[in-house]
Amino acid sequence: MGDETRARALDNTDRALIALLQQDGRASFTALAKAVGLSEGAVRQRVQRLLRDDLMQIVAVTDPANVDLTRQAMVGISVDGADPREVADRLSELPNVHYVVLCAGRYDLLAELVCRDDDHMLEVLGEEIRKIDGVSGTELFVYLKLAKQNYAWAGSRRRG
Repeated sequence: MGDETRARALDNTDRALIALLQQDGRASFTALAKAVGLSEGAVRQRVQRLLRDDLMQIVAVTDPANVDLTRQAMVGISVDGADPREVADRLSELPNVHYVVLCAGRYDLLAELVCRDDDHMLEVLGEEIRKIDGVSGTELFVYLKLAKQNYAWAGSRRRG
C-alpha cells in the first residue's frame, strides 16, 4: 500500500460483481453477466478493471489447520525508538506474518501469525519479530478456535 490511502468509488454493478465473486471466485463471465444484466464483454472489462486497479483480488482461501498450519495467533507489538511504519514494513516481509495493521491504543501494531506448531511460533516470535529494531514488546493472543472468517463485505455500504 502507498502512503496515501483513498477510497475509490464503486458503483452498484461493481459491488454486485465483487459480491458474486466472493461467493464463487470461479464464476464464468457469462454467469456474472446474466446476474447483473450486462453483456459478457462488459462484465469481462469491469472485472479486469477491478483487478488491474487493485480494487479486488481473486484468491484461494484455505483453512490453515487443514494444510498443516495448526497454530495461529495475533501479536500486539509495541514500538520504541523507531517509526512504526518501518517496523510494519519489516514485519510484512516475514513469510509467517499474514496481516499487519498500524493501530492506536495499547499497541502500535497488530500482526497475525500462521505457523506449523507451538515450536515454530516461538521461533518466529523470538528469532524474527522480537529481533526487529524498534520492537520493544509483544503480547501473543493464540487462537483456540476460528469462530468466523468472512471476506464478503461488498454488499455492505455506509448509511448516508
